[in-house]
Amino acid sequence: MGGGPDNLFVALKDGSFVDNATKRQLKKQDQFVALTETSVHWAEEHRQQAILYGVIAVVATIVIVAAYTLFQDRSSAAATAFGEAMQIYQTPLSNSSAEPIPGAKYYPDSKTRAAAALTGFQKVASQYGLTQSGHLAEYFVGLTCEDLGQTSCAQEAFQKVASGWDGGLAALGKDALADLDQKTGDDSKAIALYTELGKGHALTVPPPLAKLQLAELYQSQGNTEQARQILALLKDKDKDPNGRPGAAAEIATQKLNPAAAGAGTPQ
Repeated sequence: MGGGPDNLFVALKDGSFVDNATKRQLKKQDQFVALTETSVHWAEEHRQQAILYGVIAVVATIVIVAAYTLFQDRSSAAATAFGEAMQIYQTPLSNSSAEPIPGAKYYPDSKTRAAAALTGFQKVASQYGLTQSGHLAEYFVGLTCEDLGQTSCAQEAFQKVASGWDGGLAALGKDALADLDQKTGDDSKAIALYTELGKGHALTVPPPLAKLQLAELYQSQGNTEQARQILALLKDKDKDPNGRPGAAAEIATQKLNPAAAGAGTPQ
């Protein structure tokens, strides 16, 4: 019968004849069904793993929130403890000229007061070392140790502050170390620290201030030429936003020409 009309009729009747477009559509449907079955099978196999990952994510979120809350609580406690130590540090002395306040607490001398404050600052630095108040307390540990004449204690505290993550406090630590080095006769270390601070950008110890301190150190050594060069640069370079001489420039000018500064001072 070949390819005659009767064969075509039979093919249409029993559905054995399908055009190419229909075949492609049917093939897509088969692929979709197969893909869906594979996805369902994969989800069933990995269901437990997906649940586990979800639980881990939830637990991690809880841990992060709890850690942040704990840090906030510790920061608050540290600030309170630091405030109490500062209150001691600023307590008036009984031998001061200020009018005594009835019922107020006084310390007989600065050494006794410094010793009491030191205990408080050390406690804050030890218990809350990761907080801002803890770092600040370490700096005051150095100051109170220095007040008590405990040089090694002061140096240790200032070293910790100088190597800390807070740039402003680190600059204060380095400046305090330089001052301490100068007092103990280790001028080379003091010069290195002042030079470093003079190249920095800290607001707590502005570079012009560090340069003035460096010039004064050179002057005390008798190295007047080195001191003069630093002061001359400050005089020319230190300007305020309006282009007028800054505070360091004015001080440098006075130091470069003390006779003129003295002549302008009213008698």
